[in-house]
Amino acid sequence: MIAKSLKDGIGRGDNLRNDGDVDLQFADAPRDRIVEARYQVPYLAHATMEPMNATAQLKDGKLDIWTGTQAPTLIRADCANETGVAEENVQVHSTYLGGGFGRRGEVDFPRFAARVAQRGDSVLNGRPEQVVWKREEDMTHDTYRPAAISQWRARLGDDGLPVAIDGHIACPSVIGSVIARTFPSVPAAGPDNTITHGAFDQPYGVENYRVSGIKAPVDIPIGFWRAVGNSYNGFFHESFMDEMAHAADQDPMAFRAALMKDYPTAVGVMKRLADVSGWTGPKQEGRAKGVAFTLSFGCWTGQVVEVSQSDDGIKIENVWCVADIGQALDPAIVAAQMQSGIVYGLSSALGQEITFDDGMVQETNFDSYDAIRMANCPNIIVDVMEEADHRGGAGEPGTPPSIPALANAVFALTGQRIRTMPLSKEVDFV
Repeated sequence: MIAKSLKDGIGRGDNLRNDGDVDLQFADAPRDRIVEARYQVPYLAHATMEPMNATAQLKDGKLDIWTGTQAPTLIRADCANETGVAEENVQVHSTYLGGGFGRRGEVDFPRFAARVAQRGDSVLNGRPEQVVWKREEDMTHDTYRPAAISQWRARLGDDGLPVAIDGHIACPSVIGSVIARTFPSVPAAGPDNTITHGAFDQPYGVENYRVSGIKAPVDIPIGFWRAVGNSYNGFFHESFMDEMAHAADQDPMAFRAALMKDYPTAVGVMKRLADVSGWTGPKQEGRAKGVAFTLSFGCWTGQVVEVSQSDDGIKIENVWCVADIGQALDPAIVAAQMQSGIVYGLSSALGQEITFDDGMVQETNFDSYDAIRMANCPNIIVDVMEEADHRGGAGEPGTPPSIPALANAVFALTGQRIRTMPLSKEVDFV
């Protein structure tokens, strides 16, 4: 359905970036100056270490809820509506998350606990009721990161830099899905810019530049997953940047920097990244590096991933991350969040996907949906800059560049360009 939506929607999507005249540039483009690629990513679960749970107590007309949540105000309003208790008589006690990543921005688990508490109120005299979903339940009725497919083409100029880029991304609407189950009376009309986040809003100066989002009508429940649209568009956009650089026979770092010349913050990040990663240093036999950049949540983030080849497969050795967040209130926390986001992104690249058979989710626990473990986690070096004019976020920007940086490193090592996630479908990792 998503592939069909892409095919049918090209030329009819929501253009959130439409600079210059893209069609004119391709009308007379020499075939040898055109680069084309198609990318695909799967559904992903949040896989929080602590499954969804909540405790609710309805007593003397007052509802108390204890839960790890990313949206306490939303839970308060929703559970008041669910039980008929006045909102001023609903108290949400926020506990530590146990892992959120967007999943604990939903209201389904506290809503269920409130319903159970209300049902038992007259019988059990207001005893607290706890709802805990087993991991198998949590994994199989998650609100997933949506699958997405994109199609890209570029026309390269005489200097090797693109004079036109045309990208189309098909994906179910996160905003539409979230609104439908959280605010069912509110219509989810109009463009959903989360479909193209991380692609239409990147600091690359190309005169003719179009990025369109196409809503795919899929009923699978989807939601906010760490970095939202940036999570897959980082892979799409930065993999394509690398493909253009390779087609132009240019260094991938220098290629990006040349396109960023009008964005001094981005240029500063890439310069620092080249320095700390030793990008221009001598190449080592059996090792290679890949680079990627994504501006997300106001944080300018570049990463270099280094991989090596062994008899057991490809090993991720090092990750260098430079993030310009503006003012870092606590640089150590910013660095920790970047490390966390990198581990989360690389975990998805190494083998995670949610698949369906006859309407049922097939991955039910960490035996079939694993994450990076300590034994294969790379060395991660984070450099926090504070040059940007505006303060950005830290919790999500580490994830988007990690995935394409790894894919680009695999290409630099093996010559194999992987355009479908997870990458482990095509190469073996240690």
